[in-house]
Amino acid sequence: MRVVVTGACGFLGSRLAGELLRTRTLAGVPITRLVLADRVVPPPDSVLVADPLVDVVHGELTDRLGEVFAEPVDVLFHLAAAVSAECEADIDLGMRANVDTTRALLDAARAQSAAGGPSVRVVFSSSVAVYGSHPETPLPAVVSESTLPTPRSSYGTQKLVCEHLIADCTRHGFLDGRVARLPTVAIRPGRPNAAASGFLSGIIREPLAALPATCPVHPELRAALSSPRRAVAGLLRIAEAERGAGPGRLHGPLPVNLPALTVSVAQMLATLRQLAGDAVADLVTIEPDPAVEAIVGSWPAVFDNRRAAALGLEPDPDFTSLVRDHLIDRTGTP
Repeated sequence: MRVVVTGACGFLGSRLAGELLRTRTLAGVPITRLVLADRVVPPPDSVLVADPLVDVVHGELTDRLGEVFAEPVDVLFHLAAAVSAECEADIDLGMRANVDTTRALLDAARAQSAAGGPSVRVVFSSSVAVYGSHPETPLPAVVSESTLPTPRSSYGTQKLVCEHLIADCTRHGFLDGRVARLPTVAIRPGRPNAAASGFLSGIIREPLAALPATCPVHPELRAALSSPRRAVAGLLRIAEAERGAGPGRLHGPLPVNLPALTVSVAQMLATLRQLAGDAVADLVTIEPDPAVEAIVGSWPAVFDNRRAAALGLEPDPDFTSLVRDHLIDRTGTP
């Protein structure tokens, strides 16, 4: 089985690649080649690059599709994307990085099938940003896959466009598309990125590293969160699931909302204070930013997780577990 991961040098992409290399199987089938594609050059000392199972494709994805599809692709995890705030600031960037790149990948997968090759199983990492709340069209108290997506950001709109393209290609039999809508994944290590939701990691990550952090929303704002570990598990489970009726199968064309823990910013900061003490928690300053609140505040916070639960996926038990996961990843000890 030849498996491709786009965005493989990113936060989730590298974790997904690491898990695939650890198990060296997908859906019980041995992985013969793992192709890691990213516009970023992987570190030369990366354990992923050093693995003999790995091929690296570096550069703009639309310019490297010949390498990605040089041999038949069986499963493609498409994680490469521009993130929310940068898409809002530069809609052309978002359209190129998110919509145009995804369409090019789908065209390549379709060409492989048309040439007699295997139908590519495409697992697309979408986002709960496809949902949006507006005073005239408020979201229900609990959101499910049957809730009409009405995105309130360019990023959410671009993700929704890609979802529909994948669904239509699947309907035509060009490929086997699967869509996982991710909640905000926290706590992300490393430097802040351009995601509007990045502060949900930063208000914990920075103080734990003895650095100040700014929270750009009011503390009562609630968010839907997933740990990196559970997000990767969700992507893998959706890739492995069989289609059809019954528990543990993918039913129809609907995307799957990965399970989410609902927590307020105030609860997050209270957990930080409880685990790390007042001096650490006091490094966070509340400075509301209307632009950030407009994006993040439009996203739903409470989800009906039954569809994910039928696939054996559950949300993180509490926010403390997310903080402890982060500490283990950073220091090796909780």
